[in-house]
Amino acid sequence: MDFSELVTQITRGFAGFTWGNAIMILAGLGLMALAVIKEYEPVLLLPIGFGCVLANVGMSTQHGIFKVLYEAGIASELFPLLIFIGVGAMIDFRPLLAMPQMALLGAAGQFGIYGTLLLALLLGFPLNQAASIGVIGAIDGPTAIFVTTKLAPEILAPVAVAAYSYMSLIPIIQVPVMKLLTTRRERLIRMEYAPRPVPRSVVIAFPIAVTIAISLIAPDAAPLIATLMLGNLLRESGVVERLSKAAQNEIINIATLFLGLTIGATMTAQSFLNIRTLMILGLGFLAFVLDTVAGLFFGKLMALITRGKINPLIGACGISAFPMAGRLAAQVAKEEDFDNFILMHAMGANTAGQLGSVIAGGLLLALTLGILH
Repeated sequence: MDFSELVTQITRGFAGFTWGNAIMILAGLGLMALAVIKEYEPVLLLPIGFGCVLANVGMSTQHGIFKVLYEAGIASELFPLLIFIGVGAMIDFRPLLAMPQMALLGAAGQFGIYGTLLLALLLGFPLNQAASIGVIGAIDGPTAIFVTTKLAPEILAPVAVAAYSYMSLIPIIQVPVMKLLTTRRERLIRMEYAPRPVPRSVVIAFPIAVTIAISLIAPDAAPLIATLMLGNLLRESGVVERLSKAAQNEIINIATLFLGLTIGATMTAQSFLNIRTLMILGLGFLAFVLDTVAGLFFGKLMALITRGKINPLIGACGISAFPMAGRLAAQVAKEEDFDNFILMHAMGANTAGQLGSVIAGGLLLALTLGILH
């Protein structure tokens, strides 16, 4: 090998490196900084950020290990479904079953999905992409990936990054909205927690019944709801503790790691640095805010109807970000009154939001595919 060939080999990695790659590397480092310094959802942002860096030094999903992971785990929808098994194993539906009225807040918290879909259509996005952008508002990474993979895989990277990034930034985004749209008097409302005991038979039957009902109503949502409820059944049955713990730990951790790295590896400068991507990120942010606003206003309506027995803060929990949204609402209430304990009510609304996002995503998928075909 002569000197010129040696130089070529040494500088080979710089041949296709552009200023765009440098910007995306900085973006990846920013995501990792949020994970390490601020501890904003490090389980998600750390692998996504590192994957973004790798994508812009030549290790994208176009070849190599990340191509294999993308085809095996993202294109096949395997990773999101494995994550849903783990999420289901972590969820306790008893607060929702004891307070079924919280399901209304889970429905109200999906308003931003459809509002953003209409806005995206007005801005010129095709229906399949508009639906995928709207589902960012669910703040549910697995659902967003599942829907987008089926409808608009070409915008999967910005949709997935938006969904997971906004999930990690919930404390920054939701708290100002909560305080802006509720009065101190409303935030001070105390809610009695004297739920009816939920029989074990009901707790076990619930995931089975929900799976059957939603699979019949929205067949396109069947894989999502089935895996979520399978995880919950493992937890509540009480006879497969090893499987339940594996779902809550090893399965969800491994799936999240590979999903984060693979999603990050799609964040190349070529696919990310354009006006459409910025519009997608902006519309996704709007969808999240609209979901929060709709939930809060519905919470205020319930407070009015019940003559001050419902704290409107729990309306912000009607999104899918479990359990962060529920804990955040309870924290805001405690800041006003340390003895005001609304955590269980908030968790009831939050679990309803988890179900609501899956149903909304399934209906959106069914309607969009039906129109397109």
